[in-house]
Amino acid sequence: MRALLDTHTLIWWMTTDPHLSKPAHALIKNRDNTSLVSAVSAWEIRHKSSPRKAPAAADLIRNFVEDLTRSGLRFWLLPLNTVSAQACFPVHTKILSTGMLIAQALAENVPIVSNDRALDGYGVNRLW
Repeated sequence: MRALLDTHTLIWWMTTDPHLSKPAHALIKNRDNTSLVSAVSAWEIRHKSSPRKAPAAADLIRNFVEDLTRSGLRFWLLPLNTVSAQACFPVHTKILSTGMLIAQALAENVPIVSNDRALDGYGVNRLW
């Protein structure tokens, strides 16, 4: 199974945060699955990476690509057609990065691993 990790899911996985659900942890840990990390999440983590706003994110961004590789996660670039598609569907969320993750998941027909119930209204398959 391929699944896209929401940014908070990625941060919780990389920092072994107890907020990560047991099913989400099992899905990411299973090497038969492909856990995808969007370029959007890299941008969002960098944006949140001040030690005052999100100390875990600040630590994570230092060796981002190396840490992803070591964790068995796959970095996923954001195709231009996905950016265009995001502009074509109604976005009820105020967070641009969330809209981009939704568009990427829909374009590639993959579920998003997220605890954010707001995603449920977009036709994306949310796993948690």
